[in-house]
This record gives sequence, structure tokens and C-alpha cells, in this order.
Amino acid sequence: MATLSGVGVTIAEFGVADPPSAWVAAGFSVDADSVCRVGSVRVRLLGNDGGKGIVGWSLRDAPVDLTDVDGVPTSESTEPPPTPGVHPNGATHIDHAVLMSPNLDRTVAALTAIGVAPRRERDAELGGVAIRQVFFRFGEVIVEVIGTPGVHNDGPSTFWGFTHTVTDIDAAAVLLGDAVGPVKDAVQPGRRITTMRHRALGMSVATALISPHQ
Repeated sequence: MATLSGVGVTIAEFGVADPPSAWVAAGFSVDADSVCRVGSVRVRLLGNDGGKGIVGWSLRDAPVDLTDVDGVPTSESTEPPPTPGVHPNGATHIDHAVLMSPNLDRTVAALTAIGVAPRRERDAELGGVAIRQVFFRFGEVIVEVIGTPGVHNDGPSTFWGFTHTVTDIDAAAVLLGDAVGPVKDAVQPGRRITTMRHRALGMSVATALISPHQ
């Protein structure tokens, strides 16, 4: 698919039903218009009245008139990427966003249909249940689709959470104190990760911080 940006479909913005104060407490900088600029993506903080969690996204260079991707409210964007924000927690960009699917085949087909091909997949377990992770690249952000192979339930896919890359994960953990769990080795070789206690911060989005690629 030919694109304006030359890098394929990219994520312009996520809409998140959190108050700006919660993200500030989590070590993010938030602009006066309630937008948190994380790398090339704007996270628009809609407040608690906007629902819960990640409630939609906008995409650059996707098919025109797109309003939905497998149940996720979707809009088209022609806005250029923002100047990345500078965050006390050291976040540089969204490493990946997790999309939970009740019907993995359907979700993979929906993402492929807008011009984003799966890069790789991995079988694993979650809570003792066999799952499959399928990875798609939207510019600098990976979308990790998680579902159970062979299950074809109705209902929409829903975004579950973010993992943000930070420059210094130990410094971020010190900054956030009891608001994060222990720093531990990540699944990705050479990287380390910590999980925020996001509800204690007033966030409805599951959030983790991860060290840069080595």
C-alpha cells in the first residue's frame, strides 16, 4: 500500500479515559490540552467520564473513511507526529500496546486488511491458558495481539495496556517508589521491566516500563 509517510500505517493518537493528574503522578508530562506526547504518539487523556482504559485510536495512512478496526473505534489522522515530550519517568516512546482478541483469526485479518502485516508470532501461556501473541508494527509502536488459538468468540477486540520504553529503568523505579513493582528481567533478551500499580495512581490502563533495546 502506498503511503504519504513512506513507513506504512502509523498510530497518531490513542484516546484514554484517564484524568491527566493520574499520568502526571505516574511520571509523565501532560500538556495543557490534556495530551501526553510519548514519542511519535499523542495520548489524549479524556477523563473518567470518557469510559475506561484505551477507548480508541487514530491512524495515519490507513484506508480512508475507516471508523472501526475489529471493534476498536478508529479515525483517520493527517496530523504530523508531535515533538516528543520530556517525561520525569524517562519515557521515550510506546514500546508496545496490547490488544486482547476474542477471535484471533478475525483480529489478525482485520489488521492485515488495513495494510499492516503480522511480523511474527509466539505461543505462550497466560494464567494457565494457552495463548498466541501476534506482533504488528505501526511505525515505532508494536501492537501485540493476544488471543487463544482456535477460539472464535463474538465481541470486539479491546486494548488492554501500554509498555513504555524508558531511558533508565532503575531511575524510573526510584522516582515512582511504591507505585511500581520490582524491576525484573523482561521476556526480551537483555531488557528489564517493571509494572506500574496503575490503579493506585488513578489510571485505568495497565502500564509497564521497559529498558531500551540492547
